[in-house]
Amino acid sequence: MEFRHTCVVKTVGLRNAQQTGHQNEGARSVVASGPAGEGHTREAVIKLLLEEGPITATAIGERLGLSPAGVRRHLDALIESGEARATRSAPWQQKGRGRPAKQFQLTATGRGKLGHAYDDLAGAAMRQIRELGGDAAITDFARKRVQAIVAGVGELAGHTPAETEAKAEEIAEAFTDAGFAASTRKVGAGVQICQHHCPVSHVAEEFPELCAAELEAFREILGTHVQRLATIANGDCACTTHVPLVVPPVAQPATTSTHDSGRSAE
Repeated sequence: MEFRHTCVVKTVGLRNAQQTGHQNEGARSVVASGPAGEGHTREAVIKLLLEEGPITATAIGERLGLSPAGVRRHLDALIESGEARATRSAPWQQKGRGRPAKQFQLTATGRGKLGHAYDDLAGAAMRQIRELGGDAAITDFARKRVQAIVAGVGELAGHTPAETEAKAEEIAEAFTDAGFAASTRKVGAGVQICQHHCPVSHVAEEFPELCAAELEAFREILGTHVQRLATIANGDCACTTHVPLVVPPVAQPATTSTHDSGRSAE
């Protein structure tokens, strides 16, 4: 007779399934707010350090909506792992009185963990180009690569500070589109083009022609002498190129008057 009471079995089974479902939902909620959430926040901090570093902890908190304690936790972890470092702000960056605020940026180790797709393949291809065509072939390839990046950037027409700064920003935007996370900042009587990431840095370490071609392109577009201050390929935190806002006048050759030449002859 008891075997006929299948409704009891169905009811108990349904209740157990509902309880199990609630438990699973609770577990999913804990996971969503636990380590996975921390991971997404850490990624956001790293992205900000990459694209806008050096940047202060206060600025990071404001941009990401994090508490000071939350920002410190992520920065401390990145510094401990060697992925980020802290430096003091330069005097010209200091606002108000007091001790200069710390600024944070990614290190070469931090950028290395972002991934460099196809580095081995690119390096092998470059070595094959050198083997077939020598150093000239590498230089030609590097120039064509940069020309493709700045194809939409015309040469600077007027050399006023405003026009030069605008053209430097245009160059930075072109390199950002190519994956270099570039930006500009005005420093003294010049402007600096900063590339916070280099997707080919591992290859550029072996083939400095890639960096040299970039510098050459900057000079051609801006029509002035520019100076490379730092490169990621050499272990620096960013590729930094200084561009003077005022082009120095070209020295005119000295002319000798007929009267002076006659006097010299005498």
